[in-house]
Amino acid sequence: MDFTSITIQILKAFADLGGSWGIAIILLTVFVRVVMWPLGVSQQRSMRKMQQLSPKLKEIQNRYKTNPQMMQQKMAEFYKENSFNPFGGCFPLLIQMPIFIMLYTALISPQFIHVAGDSSFLFIKRLDSTLRSHAGQTGDNVFGLAQADTFSAEKTATVYLKNGKVEKIKISNPKKDLVIQGSIIPGQPIDFKMDLYALNMSVKTLEEEFEKAEISIVNDSTKEIEKLTFEKKGSFLFAQAKTEESKSVFHYDVLILILIFGLTMFFAQKVMSITGKSSPADPQQKAMQESMAKIMPIMITGMFIFFPIPAGVLLYMIVSNVIQIVQSVSVNKMLDTEEEAKNQVIEVEAKEIKSEETNDSEEKLPKGSFSSQKSKKNKW
Repeated sequence: MDFTSITIQILKAFADLGGSWGIAIILLTVFVRVVMWPLGVSQQRSMRKMQQLSPKLKEIQNRYKTNPQMMQQKMAEFYKENSFNPFGGCFPLLIQMPIFIMLYTALISPQFIHVAGDSSFLFIKRLDSTLRSHAGQTGDNVFGLAQADTFSAEKTATVYLKNGKVEKIKISNPKKDLVIQGSIIPGQPIDFKMDLYALNMSVKTLEEEFEKAEISIVNDSTKEIEKLTFEKKGSFLFAQAKTEESKSVFHYDVLILILIFGLTMFFAQKVMSITGKSSPADPQQKAMQESMAKIMPIMITGMFIFFPIPAGVLLYMIVSNVIQIVQSVSVNKMLDTEEEAKNQVIEVEAKEIKSEETNDSEEKLPKGSFSSQKSKKNKW
């Protein structure tokens, strides 16, 4: 079983629990974020510590700006002395990336369409749809087609034998084994060809008992699936499907999701960049953080307008951003409380040290000194 199938099985388990595939994506997001909560707290601590260390780091950079090698050495020593990892805040992002890729791959796969169908959620018409697409209707035996489309077979075929038996058989290489004969012309029939021995059956069964095979063919560009009957001719299987020209469709529900994603990312970045009360950031660093908090959401949102992202993946990222906002607010409050308590302890210790130094200096004064006489006078 590959990662795509595993991801779909996990989503199906959440869908059975929540009642819909949209709820399944939300539950998956919550599960991932809860598991990663300690890493998120660590990331916030790392950012806060970076704010505290920033002035001293700037001093090192200014002092050794003419000697980059020495600067790197001094900075490494400084990080070691303060037990600080400058890349600590990147770990949550690195861990989330494989999850994002797995979910993206699952939602654009034919397996998801086969299992979930045209699943919808709230105002989202299809969880697998992108901002722009051209597609036909799955199951009507007519492929919606554009000239640049490519096709592949699903991993298994339903094989009918002459003795009446029906078996599910794996196909060796679904993408490479399927061949299109002739040109792809929307509105005209399309002919498919496959090597008979691509079916994982014994040669004797294929040559003597094989009658026909039903194989689901996938339009890789639109993810439309049609089940075709392949007939045996010599050592090859042949099937034909009707086609029609498909028109490009603009999905406004996906556009709304992209805009919501950009908005939630903006607030998530803004909340994460808030400095501590007792450790205000360097003005230059603060200006840079605020600039990044504004530019990054705009850049990524703009990228998603041109790069095809399924609605379900956008839903995952929106929920993840909302949880990030909640986490950042709560962790910032916790860190502020910890810093205030720490500062209070430092103030108390400073007062005690000052008081002890004052007492020691009075005890060391000569008995006849002015301060000693004044002290005695005060006692009366």
